[in-house]
Amino acid sequence: MSGPRISLVVNPAANKGSAASVAGRVAERLGRAADVRVLVGGSEAESVSLLARAAEQSEAVIVCGGDGIAHLAANALAEGGVPLGIIPAGSGNDTATALGVPADPVAAAEALLAALLAGSVARIDLGHCEAAGIASEEERSERGAEHAYPHANGRWWLTMCYGGFDSAVNERANRLRWPAGPRRYDVAIGIELLRLRARQVRLGLDGAELDLPVTLVAIGNGPQYGGGKLMTPAAKMDDGVFDVTVVGPVSRATLARLAPTLPRAGHIGHPAVQQYRAKEVTLAGDGVIAYADGERLAALPIRTRCVPSALPVLVPLGSVPPGLTALP
Repeated sequence: MSGPRISLVVNPAANKGSAASVAGRVAERLGRAADVRVLVGGSEAESVSLLARAAEQSEAVIVCGGDGIAHLAANALAEGGVPLGIIPAGSGNDTATALGVPADPVAAAEALLAALLAGSVARIDLGHCEAAGIASEEERSERGAEHAYPHANGRWWLTMCYGGFDSAVNERANRLRWPAGPRRYDVAIGIELLRLRARQVRLGLDGAELDLPVTLVAIGNGPQYGGGKLMTPAAKMDDGVFDVTVVGPVSRATLARLAPTLPRAGHIGHPAVQQYRAKEVTLAGDGVIAYADGERLAALPIRTRCVPSALPVLVPLGSVPPGLTALP
């Protein structure tokens, strides 16, 4: 088959195997007008190796999975010229949603192929995070991903970097061995609600520092995380600046009442919620682990900066996606 060279990188574990189950149909649709090579990573380290090789040998790299494989792809393709496309087939597909990709994987394949053929490529901002514990040799060895990230003291991220209650839930869920699947997160939420307390942090916003108690801090390059929670609803991935949402001390009852409203940004306007904008954010505090795109980064302190136009991405033709200010 003639046409652009596409590497389709599949995360077979995404959403309990759903990515693997749709990969054949996705490849078939892409193969109608492109030369497609399917690559399946059996581990995080293998996926990163495949992504790095794909960036050298392809005119576009398309990943099939959730936000985890998109995060790996951003780290492999950042500051390069090969565009990334995302087929949403994971339990969380927030980056794909922000870029206007259809939720159905086969429809997404058709939309991304059309975007590639039409040259609909936007360069989006990425967050770059630095912290002492990011991707240390010991941590990478424990995770079986010795070469997962090329920079020992930094990580690129796509949509949201956060610390506080939500990152504590991630930490708890990652330690639980039962139950399997999404129920593990429900159990983790219950445990962390019982342990809920505000933590004192120092938040830096372009050099200005605030000392304040928080339930959580979310630094948004895109508008949503966690499968559709609009924590920073006005954030755009092409405006060169982060939107930052700070949730101050709240009771368990208040947090439980706000949580179901996050998909419609119901927390905005609550007296405990403050919003800021900054190009560089620092966050320091004891006992808090930072996460980004659902992936563990490091214990605070961290420093993250918005790097404009750091990643080329395929954008479906049509209306402006929710995470961008304009079409390419």
